[in-house]
Amino acid sequence: MNFDVFITCAVTGAGDTVGRSDRVPVTPAQIADAAVEAARAGAAVAHIHVRDPETGRGSRDVALYREVVERVRGADVDVVLNLTAGMGGDLVLGGAEAPLPLDASTDLAGAAERLAHVEELRPEICTLDCGSMNFAAGGDYVMLNTPTVLRAMAAHVQRLGVRPELEVFDTGHLVLVKELIRDGLIDDPPLVQLCTGIPYGAPDDPTTLMAMVAQLPPGTVFSAFSIGRMQLPFVAMAALAGGNVRVGLEDNLYLSRGVKASNGALVERAVTLLEAMNVRVLGPDEVRSRLGLRRHG
Repeated sequence: MNFDVFITCAVTGAGDTVGRSDRVPVTPAQIADAAVEAARAGAAVAHIHVRDPETGRGSRDVALYREVVERVRGADVDVVLNLTAGMGGDLVLGGAEAPLPLDASTDLAGAAERLAHVEELRPEICTLDCGSMNFAAGGDYVMLNTPTVLRAMAAHVQRLGVRPELEVFDTGHLVLVKELIRDGLIDDPPLVQLCTGIPYGAPDDPTTLMAMVAQLPPGTVFSAFSIGRMQLPFVAMAALAGGNVRVGLEDNLYLSRGVKASNGALVERAVTLLEAMNVRVLGPDEVRSRLGLRRHG
């Protein structure tokens, strides 16, 4: 059991959720406001993607990240910034009988290009997806992250003084996590996010979660989350398993059946659940101390 928990709010993501809820932030101003809202509600960390303001689709435009980061850093509330580095690993094959040429929606970028916004803006945390997998909706999409690319990204992030949050979507991804630590590419303490409930990845049952927790390297600080209706039950489950918590509209659009959520409302519900378990919710400065973060900007 973890009695001192920090909350991460993943405020928008890159998935096709904009048409399903008008609460999902799209523009840089909306995304920054969502991060500030989450911080005021009790989130110590804001996990941020950006979206094309015209289409609502996920983007890796450095200018969009720059506007979000400047707005959050200029706000009157403190929050640890956690920027995704997952964009640029989207492989979409051409179909069952003709995988090549690749679909036009494929977006594959090299390690340095995937970290361009991290290099310029120096958040305290950025994510590294620690493996490839068939992802969510089926079809011909593969989330592609090869060991070579991930090693290069980990080394680059380490040089920048940014803490990587190692995203683990299945048990095999922990093999790469251990190799990165063994090879000195991850500073102590390792920070891991256990991502469950996503189709073709680790299911969100207690047995699978605890099997993943049992495989974590010694000294790891971890969070765990699930998606959809299991997001809020996983607030309690993550703390019981010794971890920290993630909520937010990237992973779940509803507060209860038929009631659309906001990021702030999801964080408030997480705080209520944790405090009812006699858990203390940590603030951003406590998280910085616990993780040895370097505050830039």
